[in-house]
Amino acid sequence: MIWHFIDSESSSGEFNMELDIFLSEICKENEAFFRLYRWNPYTISLGANQNINEIDIEKCREDNIGLVKRPTGGRAILHAEELTYSLILPVSFGLSARDIYNKVSITLSTALANYHPKLTSVELENSQPNFKELLNNPSGSLCFASTAKSEVKFEGKKLIGSAQRKMNNVVLQHGSILCGKKHSELPSYLIDKTHTSELNKELLNKTIEIETITNESIDYSLLANAIKQQFQNNWEMTLNDSTNLFISKFKSEKETLSK
Repeated sequence: MIWHFIDSESSSGEFNMELDIFLSEICKENEAFFRLYRWNPYTISLGANQNINEIDIEKCREDNIGLVKRPTGGRAILHAEELTYSLILPVSFGLSARDIYNKVSITLSTALANYHPKLTSVELENSQPNFKELLNNPSGSLCFASTAKSEVKFEGKKLIGSAQRKMNNVVLQHGSILCGKKHSELPSYLIDKTHTSELNKELLNKTIEIETITNESIDYSLLANAIKQQFQNNWEMTLNDSTNLFISKFKSEKETLSK
């Protein structure tokens, strides 16, 4: 199995989601991709089946906030002060979707502990919420308003949110590692302003960020290196830096399609 590592740094929401899809489409049975990235401009992503009419598009334009659909499910996320990961594995790798989710969460938990000693007490959620019931609540549009089973939390608050989808013969999983507080401003971009104050408080009560835990600014390079190293350790493989190769292929494909 050949493992490709891609560090695409900060890019637009459209670029980030299209690159995840592109890698999922070209992934062969004997290779896998692990990618780390950030967002510029800050972007709201919606789950594949979420209605874009839930978002105040005009306010997004005014504040230079991007808007994009994810190929995975789930609900809205404001991608701002975070480090995002994506993992693309062929189904033939042999792990079930649930096993992949759990193994990724364990890997990220250990990586966070290696990044900073104050993160050694991160843990995995043991229970699964009733998502159908949650969707009927005012917070139903917000991904970080609830914690799914095996997601990473700190002192009961959600720290990492992930989503997964099987696409043909591969499994795509990507997720947000919260670093700063900006993500909690998402309710102000919902079209329904009735519950904005309530939802702001809910996100503050149910989520937490690395900067809040450590009381230090994020060293994104150090955090990325800790995550990359732990993936190599836990998954017993070597990540080959293929950033330039596959970003070039992706851009070439886009240029060809646009002609």
